[in-house]
Amino acid sequence: MQAIVAVSENWGIGKDNDLLFRISADLKRFRELTAGHTVVMGRKTLESLPGGKGLPKRRNIVLTSNPNFTAENAEVVSNPAQLIFTAGADAFVIGGASVYQQLLSLCDRVYVTKVFACPEADAFFPNLDESPSWEVAAESEIMEENGIRFQYVDYVPVEVEEDDFLTMPTPPEAFAPVDGFSPFSGF
Repeated sequence: MQAIVAVSENWGIGKDNDLLFRISADLKRFRELTAGHTVVMGRKTLESLPGGKGLPKRRNIVLTSNPNFTAENAEVVSNPAQLIFTAGADAFVIGGASVYQQLLSLCDRVYVTKVFACPEADAFFPNLDESPSWEVAAESEIMEENGIRFQYVDYVPVEVEEDDFLTMPTPPEAFAPVDGFSPFSGF
């Protein structure tokens, strides 16, 4: 699973159920990366899309706690476990904030458009720059469109070395059964 998101300098992603930025180059990149794939979103994100229906040329899956919710051009699932089995490994998580929070740990790449501006936001993406679990895999040059500067940054989970896992305490040299223990009686 992958995620794709555009963030402000403080990792804001939206305000009043709308995007903070509309950058044509970023929207084109979104279309190119997600076309032909499954996209996963929450109900509010779906409702914010044109016509409140799923995106064309993609399989759309909506995660909502309302099992009776229906939408045009979208499948509806009511829990994250069902979503994981339904979406498949090549799915893109496209928002909103609560869906990103629930599924980020399952992603093997996050495509971030960092916008060098900080408008007011009420929805946020986790700050991957401050997370020890994520590292930068690729960065584009800084671009500008209509006075808005932005950069594409891809993040991947930090590889965990075998030595980094918590090691089990060393067992005692000799194991002594409890007094009165019998393999036949249990005790």
